[in-house]
Amino acid sequence: MFNKSDLIKLNNYLWEIPKSYRKDMLVPARIYITEKMLDEVVKDRSLNQLVNLTTLPGIVKYSLAMPDIHEGYGAPIGGVFATKLPDGIISPGSVGYDINCGVRLLKSKHTEKEIRPYLERLIEEIFHAVPSGLGKGGKFKFNITEMDRILGKGIEYLKEKEYATEKDIEHCESGGCLKADPCFVSDLAKKRGRDQVGTLGSGNHFVEVQEITEIYEEKLAEELGLRKGQVVVLIHTGSRGLGHQVATDYIRLFMQSMDKYNISLPDRELAAIPFSTPEGKEYFLAMGAAANFAWSNRQMITYLIRNAWKKVLGLKEESIDLVYDVAHNIAKIEEHEIDKKKIKLIVHRKGATRAFPNQPVLIPGTMGTASYVLVGTEKSKEAFYTVCHGAGRTMSRHEAKRKTSGREVLQQLTKKGIIVKSGSLSDLAEEAPLAYKNVDEVVEVVHQAGLAKKIVQLKPLAVIKG
Repeated sequence: MFNKSDLIKLNNYLWEIPKSYRKDMLVPARIYITEKMLDEVVKDRSLNQLVNLTTLPGIVKYSLAMPDIHEGYGAPIGGVFATKLPDGIISPGSVGYDINCGVRLLKSKHTEKEIRPYLERLIEEIFHAVPSGLGKGGKFKFNITEMDRILGKGIEYLKEKEYATEKDIEHCESGGCLKADPCFVSDLAKKRGRDQVGTLGSGNHFVEVQEITEIYEEKLAEELGLRKGQVVVLIHTGSRGLGHQVATDYIRLFMQSMDKYNISLPDRELAAIPFSTPEGKEYFLAMGAAANFAWSNRQMITYLIRNAWKKVLGLKEESIDLVYDVAHNIAKIEEHEIDKKKIKLIVHRKGATRAFPNQPVLIPGTMGTASYVLVGTEKSKEAFYTVCHGAGRTMSRHEAKRKTSGREVLQQLTKKGIIVKSGSLSDLAEEAPLAYKNVDEVVEVVHQAGLAKKIVQLKPLAVIKG
């Protein structure tokens, strides 16, 4: 277990584990956090996992963790690192099982007062339109040819089918499409995903109807079309069973291949091999396909929400627009400055959000708590242009269910005037706010550290849980 004395305080929001901490470290490890929050982090294995990242071949500068860090599979959730292209490693476990789990924000033209009389019916309509739950399929079932088009083209294919608009593509990270090859996605993965485009899934995934309650930067909020009192919709989900199967397939393959490439790691769950190898390139193209699937999933949910919106508010109601869609479980090839030279890197973000200057950053809260819209800054280059992705868990789902019940969570949210729809009271208990860090404190760290600027705060009016 770590002690706080093992870390060097660089400033009030940044700490470092020096390279001298362990003999196999190739670079230091850093964490953006306050001293108060650090007391909780040292209780699990997440800092050990952060140090393990520093041993990966080809890693540059340091491994990083955001303030929502917690223990994950192999790599910590909230972890960020970059390796040199082409011979640095790529690691499926450092992307995560839910490839391109991400967040999408839609803006309406209405205020909370205007929506309030329709809210109950609106949530009921969205709840029935967007299937939620473990393994739950939806109304759209694609054949293998169509699946390959989705995996290869992402939202562009849905635009051809009139489920998306050109504006949707423009306002989505990477235009909703990464370079991909469906040939490297297994038949089992495709089968698992055939009826899951337009579905929410389970766990911490949600659709929330929210109200903008605070504006921190008037001009930037105006540029995004956001104003106080406005009703917006936040969608949080990923690549469902397809992405999970892609990760499973390649973690297994990489574990078998590491010896061939003479790679020895302190934790085999990191399962890393050089990007330039056939297996490395295949995973990257399969991961791109799963990312395209996830963007398509969030796009189809958007289509279903728009239909519900029009049905409840009338046919003359203008469609709600996409503000932005951003991934937080992904590996991308990006150009960054290292030792005063711009070089291409493979940047892994696992439970961490890309935050380039002036790019919108979406940070969801937990049920009943605030969510935030920020924009990235030039200073975030110190963190490979990355910030947090949410509140971050402080206890397991099993422990959360021991501490509270779904009925208690439901009662607490109802008292706050929040409408809740969920297929399972048990799932509500697993995702209770007490199981997470304080999202306000997490966001304040990246704001005060200068990695991103707070633009608006959102508070939930209604929650649909996976």
